[in-house]
Amino acid sequence: MRPGAAAILAALSLLSLGAAPAGEVPLPARLRDTGGGTQLITAQAAGTGATTGTVTWWDLRGGHWVRAGSAPARFGAKGLVEGTARRQDTNTTPTGLYRLPFAFGTDAAPGGTRLRYRRVGPDSWWCQDNDSRSYNRWTRPRPADCRAAASEHLVEYPTQYAHALVVGFNYSRPVRGRGAGIFLHANGRGATAGCVSVPREAMRRILAWADPARRPHIAIGTAGGATAISRY
Repeated sequence: MRPGAAAILAALSLLSLGAAPAGEVPLPARLRDTGGGTQLITAQAAGTGATTGTVTWWDLRGGHWVRAGSAPARFGAKGLVEGTARRQDTNTTPTGLYRLPFAFGTDAAPGGTRLRYRRVGPDSWWCQDNDSRSYNRWTRPRPADCRAAASEHLVEYPTQYAHALVVGFNYSRPVRGRGAGIFLHANGRGATAGCVSVPREAMRRILAWADPARRPHIAIGTAGGATAISRY
């Protein structure tokens, strides 16, 4: 989704973390559901009004969740909201547990990428037109029933969409008006219009790490309250 106009997040160095400190229960171990795989990305904000937080990617090894990496994250300019209650064009990031259908980018896939990766071209669009049969889908070229004004021409966002992962929000059975085009992508200038973003190098590392055979998912939420990530 198009980036919002929130203040620029101060530059922070990436963190490469190993096992959780002694006595700390890893975040994935506190979730109701992690998708059934052995890889998980968590995107956590302090509260629903936050526009920044942390993305961490985890591996399940020997029955224990271990951090593979972590990076500062940005969320929607209007914060976060429960995914089932979200409305389109509200600049909010939907909370919930989602699969990751495929990756894409204006740049070539980073070395080691195993996920299905679609290279963005001049005729690549993400249809966000509620009246289109292609609502919340990658299209190439843009179909006649999908208005350009209501969609994203992906090639026009070479910074944010240098590398991106599709978040499966409202994807399998799209509900009109709930929202389209939610991605995990590289940072733009500030907060997003509903996506989750991380520094560009972090996106490259995530794509090189993710293994479709291990069924990675993403859990988006807050540190407490109704959208607490630990309640999924």
